[in-house]
Amino acid sequence: MISRRNFALLAVGIGLTLSVPANAADLELLQPGKLQVATQGTFAPFSMRGPDGALDGLEIRVVKEIARRLKLEYTPVITQFDAALVGLLAGQYDMTSISMDITAARQKQVTFADGWLASGAMILTRKGTGIRTGDDLKGKNVGAVAASTFGKIAEQNGATLKSYKAEVDAVQDLVNDNLDAVITDAVAANYAIKARKLPLVTGEGTLSQVQKGFAIQKGKPNLTRAINGALADMIADGTYAKLTSDLIGFDPHPKEPIRSEL
Repeated sequence: MISRRNFALLAVGIGLTLSVPANAADLELLQPGKLQVATQGTFAPFSMRGPDGALDGLEIRVVKEIARRLKLEYTPVITQFDAALVGLLAGQYDMTSISMDITAARQKQVTFADGWLASGAMILTRKGTGIRTGDDLKGKNVGAVAASTFGKIAEQNGATLKSYKAEVDAVQDLVNDNLDAVITDAVAANYAIKARKLPLVTGEGTLSQVQKGFAIQKGKPNLTRAINGALADMIADGTYAKLTSDLIGFDPHPKEPIRSEL
């Protein structure tokens, strides 16, 4: 008979996830019973404020459900995107839910839970600019969130980059004719047009294919496995699809998620 320990090692080896009991001592949390999570609160539809002022959005819903399943108190910590990893490495919170692409460079700094959302970079512009593809960005004034992969894409395509603390400010400058385009997340771009009824259009397709990940300090394998287990369970029982589809109209879970490097 295979032991529980050997089964766990086998499961990790073949890419499976196991739920870990939400015991504060086992989960390597900063504060027992609390899951402290960095988020922006200003990047719809990932994190935003509802009519009552409460936090809502894709990442908020998913991580709240993860915390509930682990019997932990979800505790949001508001921060800017460009400060999220700095704060994580300084031990200011347990994880980030902030809409962050999983990249090789970031994987050297932190551990990502299994990819939870598939998306890509997309051009957002006004009607009549003629900007449809990456080639059209050359020489244009393009906005993007500071420290994001979007700014690098703009510069790689020959654009003059203007960095912003919050995506909402970049979009407002675009609406006000202070920018030629904004590069942002594809889910966010389409949501901005449909839900906020902005007078903008998207480019043709995406400029990249990415997966979003929840970042965790290296050296916390139990917390990572617990998050992966809760995420896998909510995907399997349909909760993930219900929570996300209700907001954006489709299930954005990756068909082949990037797995944690433990």
